[in-house]
Amino acid sequence: MVYIIRLMVIASMILMSSCNQVQTERDSQMALMKTTNPNPIVTEKNNGQDKVEDIEKKVSGFNEIYDVAVVKGKEATLVVYKVKHMQRFNMKKIEKDLNKTLEENYPKENFTVSSDYKIFLEAVRLIEKKKDGSYSDKQADKRLNEILKMTSDMK
Repeated sequence: MVYIIRLMVIASMILMSSCNQVQTERDSQMALMKTTNPNPIVTEKNNGQDKVEDIEKKVSGFNEIYDVAVVKGKEATLVVYKVKHMQRFNMKKIEKDLNKTLEENYPKENFTVSSDYKIFLEAVRLIEKKKDGSYSDKQADKRLNEILKMTSDMK
């Protein structure tokens, strides 16, 4: 009798752990669809936070885009975004329109624009580390330059 109870307990534990794994897999699959809405950051103190927030609002104004991350460094500004699923067929047009809008509104800025999910994740990680104090301004700018280099390597 004790043997049967142990067997039932073990079977139920296995069943519950497998259900948990299925939920975790669903969460990771939905990561592309979730909106994170990170706040834009500037790697230097008091150097254009208002401008970066304005850039985020302009990019978020595009109907095809549902999530935006903006990071401004000393020399360049990274704008990464996610496109709504049904708009993925128009990726080149969206990027062209976005570049045109940014260049018209901010002619002195040096923009790097990307819809690559890996770049988006790296930008969000940079934003989080900068906000929680893990990165100094100098470290954040160095990491931003590494991310910008990744975007140029992918093209």
